[in-house]
Amino acid sequence: MAELRISEIDEHEVDTVLAEDIDFSGELSFSRPLMLKGRFTGQVDATGDLYVGARATVDAAIKANVVSLRGTLKGNIRACSRVELFSTAVVEGDIEAPDIVMESGCRFNGMCRMSDDSVADAKGTQDE
Repeated sequence: MAELRISEIDEHEVDTVLAEDIDFSGELSFSRPLMLKGRFTGQVDATGDLYVGARATVDAAIKANVVSLRGTLKGNIRACSRVELFSTAVVEGDIEAPDIVMESGCRFNGMCRMSDDSVADAKGTQDE
């Protein structure tokens, strides 16, 4: 059996954590790792890594370097490096990334695109 390349991250290793009791709407922009553990609605436009906790609910379009998802997401994901879907993840939306890892048990309803073009496009928009 192939070995998965995703591993758990401790929230103490992340610069910013939006806790489980946070219900936030708006636009998030960040360059250092961020973890969402509560509810978020809006848009994420970041150069840093995004970690979504198992109890988190996100309704947003996401653009980030790495998107590591354990919770529920309704919206499209565009990652420069990688998307990680753990077994508890539920995604309703499209994924665009050069590297996608899915654990058995995750749920993904959408289209998937893997190409170097997504990396170039995402990096190009970050430079603007």
